[in-house]
Amino acid sequence: MGSIAVLFPGQGSQSVGMMRDFAELYPLVKTRFHQASDIVGIDLWDIAQNDTNARLNQTAYTQPILLTASFACYEILKQETNLNAAFMAGHSLGEYTALLAAGALSFEEAVRLVNKRGALMQNAIPRDEAAMAAIIGLNDKQVAQICMEVAGDVYPANYNTSEQIVISGRTNAVELAVARAKEMGAKRAVLLPVSVPSHCPLMRAAAAELSFYLNQIQWKLPEKTQVIYNVDGQTRQTVDGIISALGAQLYQPVLWTSCIKKLVDSGVDTFIEMAPAKVLTGLNKRIVPNLKTLSFDHPAALDTLKDHMR
Repeated sequence: MGSIAVLFPGQGSQSVGMMRDFAELYPLVKTRFHQASDIVGIDLWDIAQNDTNARLNQTAYTQPILLTASFACYEILKQETNLNAAFMAGHSLGEYTALLAAGALSFEEAVRLVNKRGALMQNAIPRDEAAMAAIIGLNDKQVAQICMEVAGDVYPANYNTSEQIVISGRTNAVELAVARAKEMGAKRAVLLPVSVPSHCPLMRAAAAELSFYLNQIQWKLPEKTQVIYNVDGQTRQTVDGIISALGAQLYQPVLWTSCIKKLVDSGVDTFIEMAPAKVLTGLNKRIVPNLKTLSFDHPAALDTLKDHMR
């Protein structure tokens, strides 16, 4: 039998009412949300459950909310099963949750860090000047070609599967790239409901500021679990390596396909995605359709996970 890798989602997995079913069964969920709320100074549970003014999609709030949700889910799974994950990986923000779960930093440090990360990203460029878009049905070379040919700042940002690539940049350039992708035969090319141009050079200034906060953390090298990093699909063996990878991740593309392939090459045959959704599970069905990917996106999934880990 191969190894297990736990996957942690990034932004886009949030929804109003998320984690309510978990909270009804596990007091740990609200405990963690109350702790996180005290750390950032706003009621994150209320935003997650009752959002009425789009605060849930404001990245300074989205990031600590998702980190708290996914980490609480991981703690529940550890509490209820004999989970022994050899590897962890997270998509964008999820990389911070992976490091938290692996013991590289404390919960308080992680919440403060991603709250600051979100604020820096949100303030990096005016809201109406930035955009991201998903292109489906073209390969990485075709998308890279489009980004090079289009006038303005637009870049590949997430290599999610061989034919699902997200681009990021200034709004006018992203819109031109979307139109060009459709001309080249993309199955879909759609703007995403985000206002931050993540994982592209427009985030370099934010990354430079983030570096200060990354260096304030009392990092510990994970001892029992290896984390695979977005920037190159590899592990890190030093604290400086962790800090460098997290900083670069903000302005370099997420090589998610490379991360999954590295995990497979390392002997992983089972993936488990943490709540609150199943985004990474869907990607895995395209990247590694022959391997098992389970999702702990609702409490009833626990029985299936227990059966698998017996």
